[in-house]
Amino acid sequence: MYMLRTLSASATKRFAVCEIRPSSSLPCRRSFSVFISTRIPSAHAAQHPRAASPTSRTHALFTRYSSSNSAISDPSRPDLFYHLVSLPTIGSAYAISFLTQPPPTPDSCSVMGWLPAETAGEGDAEAGLNDFVENPKFRAIMHKAIQTGLREKVDDIWMNGALQLQQGWMHIHDSRNLPALGRIGDPDDIIASVLVQDSKILPETYQPMPSYRLCTSDGPTLLTDGLAAKLKSVLQEAVAGEASQ
Repeated sequence: MYMLRTLSASATKRFAVCEIRPSSSLPCRRSFSVFISTRIPSAHAAQHPRAASPTSRTHALFTRYSSSNSAISDPSRPDLFYHLVSLPTIGSAYAISFLTQPPPTPDSCSVMGWLPAETAGEGDAEAGLNDFVENPKFRAIMHKAIQTGLREKVDDIWMNGALQLQQGWMHIHDSRNLPALGRIGDPDDIIASVLVQDSKILPETYQPMPSYRLCTSDGPTLLTDGLAAKLKSVLQEAVAGEASQ
């Protein structure tokens, strides 16, 4: 078993370059590590054959699939799980999800994105976070869940933030890279902005930040506990609906 371990990030905030290292190596604090093999076992490959004739990278037609494989957990992020799927554009890939159950379809809204499960070339394989492919469906449902969570006041951190701000726009930051006190965070890590009046959040003013990235050199999306629980609940409901179709 191996682990994708972050080595470095460029000054331009591109995805970090990763190298395959033995799982005995200790992951760094900001690693996006996954205990996965760089080559798909033959039994898995037979279960998830590579699809032919890829079209576009994010808008290809996906076919339903079945899997009895258990999810692979991320050692540095217990809330993240990896499911082996087959995509027309990537082939065998790991679908990254906050849910332990396999997604009903490879492009389910519960899938944050995909990492190739097979690497080209021989010898020591290399992979990078630039190989991460975002799922647009997940971004949409994530914003919906966060806005609903703010309306339902499920997260004390952001409620207290509104109390302190009293008036003005409040940025909803990703917890993977929180800014210093009184400073504005990196645009890559600002999920959305919401207006605060009289120390109360106005959920209807929720505005997603277009520059927000689901995965950076600091790792994948990391929400505060209340919003994370709300997102997981919304994803479970959505998956149940997808499975029934």
